[in-house]
Amino acid sequence: MCKRWHVNERLPIHEVLPELAARLRGQQGAVLLAPPGAGKTTAVAPALLEEPWCSGTIILTSPRRVAARAAAERMAQMRGEKPGETIGYLTRLDSKRSSKTRVLVVTEAIFVNMILDDPELAGVSAVLFDEAHERHLDSDLGLALALESQSVLREDLRVVVMSATIDGARFASLIGEDAPVIESEGRAHPLSTVWLGSSPQERVEDAMASAISQAWRNEEGDILAFLPGVGEIERTRELLEGRLPNALILPLHGQVQPAEQRAAIRRDPQGRRRIVLATAIAETSLTLDGVSVVVDAGFARRAEFDRAAGTTHLVTHRASQAAAAQRAGRAARQGPGTAYRLWEEGGHAGRPAFDPPEMETADLAPLVLTLAKWGSSEPADLQWLDPPPPASVAAARTTLQALHALDAKGCITSRGELLARLPLDPASAAMLLFGAEHGVHSIAAKIALLLQERGLGGRSEDLEARLQRWNSDRGQRAEASRKLAGRWADRAASLVEAGGRGENPPPAIMLAAGRPEFIAKRRDASGESWISAGGRGFMLDPVSPLARAQYLVIGDAQGQAKSARITSAIALEETDLEQWLGERIERKSILRWKADRIEARLERRLGAITLASGPDPAPDEQAIVDSLVEKALESPAKLVPGELGARARYAGIDAFEDDALAASADVWLAPLLANRRDLAVPKGKLVEALLGLLDWDTRQLLDKEAPREFTSPAGTTHPIDYTGDDAPSVEVRVQALFGLERHPMVGKTPLLLKLTSPAGRPIQSTRDLPGFWRGSWSDVRKDMKGRYPKHRWPDEPWKEKPSLKTKNAFSKGGG
Repeated sequence: MCKRWHVNERLPIHEVLPELAARLRGQQGAVLLAPPGAGKTTAVAPALLEEPWCSGTIILTSPRRVAARAAAERMAQMRGEKPGETIGYLTRLDSKRSSKTRVLVVTEAIFVNMILDDPELAGVSAVLFDEAHERHLDSDLGLALALESQSVLREDLRVVVMSATIDGARFASLIGEDAPVIESEGRAHPLSTVWLGSSPQERVEDAMASAISQAWRNEEGDILAFLPGVGEIERTRELLEGRLPNALILPLHGQVQPAEQRAAIRRDPQGRRRIVLATAIAETSLTLDGVSVVVDAGFARRAEFDRAAGTTHLVTHRASQAAAAQRAGRAARQGPGTAYRLWEEGGHAGRPAFDPPEMETADLAPLVLTLAKWGSSEPADLQWLDPPPPASVAAARTTLQALHALDAKGCITSRGELLARLPLDPASAAMLLFGAEHGVHSIAAKIALLLQERGLGGRSEDLEARLQRWNSDRGQRAEASRKLAGRWADRAASLVEAGGRGENPPPAIMLAAGRPEFIAKRRDASGESWISAGGRGFMLDPVSPLARAQYLVIGDAQGQAKSARITSAIALEETDLEQWLGERIERKSILRWKADRIEARLERRLGAITLASGPDPAPDEQAIVDSLVEKALESPAKLVPGELGARARYAGIDAFEDDALAASADVWLAPLLANRRDLAVPKGKLVEALLGLLDWDTRQLLDKEAPREFTSPAGTTHPIDYTGDDAPSVEVRVQALFGLERHPMVGKTPLLLKLTSPAGRPIQSTRDLPGFWRGSWSDVRKDMKGRYPKHRWPDEPWKEKPSLKTKNAFSKGGG
């Protein structure tokens, strides 16, 4: 039977809990659909504790730390207890649990670490995946691992997927063929919508301050406002403090201290009206007591992995229709509410229906390493609602292999096993493990935490400066963060034997241990442009103190690959680079194509970074030939002299086509390029080499079908042109053709005769010489006789003896 403790009101979810409990007695999984405010987050887990199959703990996963803590506190309050007794929670920076704890609320990432450490989930009776519609990477991964554990190790484990907006049938088919989909009715409080429209010219904080002020005047109850991020929240807060000096304005986001988060979630003890400025953290799971008005800017900021840049950056998008519905629903959870939307009603249908799953946008290196530790080198082997994209999996494997976490086959290495045992992403884990190996794990752990906790230690790009400020900060968040970093450091130290070189590595080297591809060198005097060892370009604000450094190790960057802006880094001294990263530095002979020549240089390189460069006094000659051949083969046909290529095409011979030339380049081209630095091979040698590619029969065919020269009746030779549109053609003095009655042919094609005067000037072109003699020759004869009187211009040239001599020379020579 379902049991409730100290519940003062009956929630809609209570109507379906008996059905859920009954189904789970005979089946291992179910899907529970319940609208916002139905009570699924706080009512389901306690209701299942008394079931006969539930002898252990129920784990409830939550998408965010704030929601996890709030849900546990609410359930404990309903039971009349404090958190940490029957109801506990476990987040990265905070935990309350004891030996009495039966319901444990954890963040999705912590659940993944739990099941990796104990695939059987010993002592766990059920796992409830709350707010599954958000499709976080850790949620999808945790569900896939739980289902595999259930099918292989724990047939008695119950798995329940809970949400308000998911496609229940899809999740049910994933959980099992007969998994039931149980749907709860929502609490139908009226909700009205006010469409305020938007202006592209107006900043979001200005528009939100105006909208919140309007709602403050027109409505009653507390106001929950959704903004894209912390920066917009703070700027909106400043504007509202000037406009509404008597309002209690409270921020709600991941960087807010737990006590301040509780103040934003609960009614004000003094009865003051509140304005809560929140990120998407308040979209689901949380019920903000007293809120009856929502003001929605209509934006969502998501972390997206850029494979080209190798970094995860925040991108602002229009909020989806599903997200907007979730946000608006916050206003009508406890009574009638109003939602103000800063966009047009007519444009609402044009918004995406749902946010994309993180599986499609996130860095999959943590997932791939997790699966490798799980024993699956192929993600497709597990059950997914949406399988990991192959391109993202390939990029993740490349990253992990660079960290020596995976071998060439994608299997986890001994070092990868150590990295997977740390509750961090692979890059941060590699940094922490390196620190532990050199006895500086405490500092390495703090740097790893700074990369994950925005705003901790300030907002400077300089991670060392943030580390110093954090060390001197005695605030609650700073203290909790130090304790977490200490736990990480202790965990890493337990995995390795501290050793090293007798000298502590500086912070930049620790960061480089996890991010070797993100060592960067300044490319300009201002410090604005940087090139990384991985070959990617980055930008830095020239006013940053880091801009004066020669080298950096980049911790994070935001923006697209071509212009990603460095948001955190540590300056790297060149002496430290040489001392600690010497094994990564390569001495390479580099061949470059410059000014139509091969230039050979000797370089010292760290990946794509050139540390030093000079002329190579003894380059590899064969490498130069290979490079010249490669360059030539970009356009092989350009190497073939035009007339030779034209002859071959005319004769129907394909030996000089691109593919054929490339296939035989080592035979005909490479010998011509020996001891050269360019492609300017003499034409005669080229023709000789190319003709050498033809066998005897093909050479005969070429000479027959496309002879190179025409021999005139006068004994003169003239090259035949096969390149023009009028090919084949030949240019010849008309006197050389005297005595010729039949028109010369090339194969079956009449040779175009381009007749010239004794001075070489064009007279006429013809493909019918007999017709020319008996036709227009008479007019040509008259004209030429006047211009060139010393030469012969007979009436019937086909009866004359061919000769290029003048009349006198012709007569003296006897014709």
